[in-house]
Amino acid sequence: MDIFTLSMWFITIIFVIVSIIKDKEKTINALKVALKMGKAMALSIFSIIFLIGLVLAIIPPENIAKFIESQNPIIATIGSALLGTITLIPAFIAFPLVGTLVNASVNIVAAVAFLTTLTMVGIVTFPLEKKEFGLKFAITRNTLSFVFALLIALFMGIIL
Repeated sequence: MDIFTLSMWFITIIFVIVSIIKDKEKTINALKVALKMGKAMALSIFSIIFLIGLVLAIIPPENIAKFIESQNPIIATIGSALLGTITLIPAFIAFPLVGTLVNASVNIVAAVAFLTTLTMVGIVTFPLEKKEFGLKFAITRNTLSFVFALLIALFMGIIL
C-alpha cells in the first residue's frame, strides 16, 4: 500500500476512535447504517467492475489508439468522447493510457476528450447513480460532465 492510502486509513481510524469516545451509541449506529448501505450497493459495484472488465476485453487500449489516429480531428474528438463515456477505467490506468496515445501522435484534443469523459461521464455507473441520486440528477450530472469534458478538451488543445 502507498503512503496516501495508509494515511487515509490512519486518519479514518483516529476519527472513528474519537467518535466512539464522544458518543459510542451514535458511532455504532452510524457504522451499522454504513454497513447496510454498503451491502445494498455491493451488487451494483460488482456489476460495474464486471462491465469494466467486459468492455476492456472487447475494446483493448490498442484498438482505441488505432481508432483515434485514423480519424480527422473533429470526428476523433467526438468519437473519443463517446468512447470515453462508455468505457470506465480507473484514473491510475487512464492517465498512462492517454499518455501513450499522445506519444503515439494522437491529436491532443481527442486524447483529452477521451480522458475527461473517461473519468467524468459514467454510462456504466448510470444505473447506480440513478438508484442512489435519482434519474434527474444522474442525467444532469452526466450531461454537464460530457459538455465540460469537451470544453476542457478544446481548451487544452488551445493551450497545448
